[in-house]
Amino acid sequence: MILFPAIDLKDGHCVRLRRGAMESATVFNADPAAQAKEFADAGFAWLHCVDLNGAFDGRSTNAAAIKAIRAAIALPIQLGGGIRDMAGIEGWLAAGISRVILGTAALKNPALVKEAARAYPGRIAVGIDARDGKVAVEGWAETSELDAADLARRFEDGGVAAIIFTDIARDGMLQGVNAAATAALARAVRIPVIASGGVAGIDDIAALKATGEPNILGVIIGRALYDGRIDPKAALALAASG
Repeated sequence: MILFPAIDLKDGHCVRLRRGAMESATVFNADPAAQAKEFADAGFAWLHCVDLNGAFDGRSTNAAAIKAIRAAIALPIQLGGGIRDMAGIEGWLAAGISRVILGTAALKNPALVKEAARAYPGRIAVGIDARDGKVAVEGWAETSELDAADLARRFEDGGVAAIIFTDIARDGMLQGVNAAATAALARAVRIPVIASGGVAGIDDIAALKATGEPNILGVIIGRALYDGRIDPKAALALAASG
C-alpha cells in the first residue's frame, strides 16, 4: 500500500482545511519545498499535492510553489486543483508532474479525462470527492446528484491510472478514514482506488489493509502527519507489511 503525504497549497503555504472550508485553513509550513523535502527524507515514495486556490478559481494559482516543490525533490508527484483543460494537463506533465488529478473536469467534461488518459496512459487520475455519497465539485462548493461509484464507472475503459476517493465529511477532521466506503468503491470498479480524508492514526492504515481489498492502491495522509499523530517510519513499515 502506497502512503501519499499531502501538501495542500493556499496562498503559497502548506495548509490543512476542515471539510474543504477555505476559511478553516491552518498553516503548517510557509515553505512548501522544505515540507516536500521533509517527506522525501522520511522515506515516502510519492507526494500528493493540491492547489486549493486553483480548485476554486478553475486555474492553477500556486504554480510557483508547485514548481519549487518539483525542483526540491525527486519523488513522483500527483497534482490536482484547477486543472480543467488539455493545455493545463500538458503543461504540468511537461513541468515534471508525474500524474495529474482531474476532479471537477471528471464530472463536467468526462471527454477531456478520456482524451487525456488516452494521450498520457498511466498519468491521469480522477478525483472523486463525495459528500454523503454524492459527488462534489468546484472546490467542493457544489454537490451533484451523482453517486461516486456511478462516476467512477464512466472511466472504466478510459485508461485512468487511479481514482482518488475523498470522504468530505471526514477530511481534515481526524475522525478516521472511511474504510468501508473506500473498499466498496474499490470493489465496484477495476481502476485502483486511493483513499483520502480523515486519516487520524496508524490504525487507519491497518483498517484499509484489513478490508482485504487488493484494489485499494494507497491512502493520502495530511493533518495526522503534520501534527505528529502518525510516525512516518511506523506507518511506512505497516504499509509495506504483508
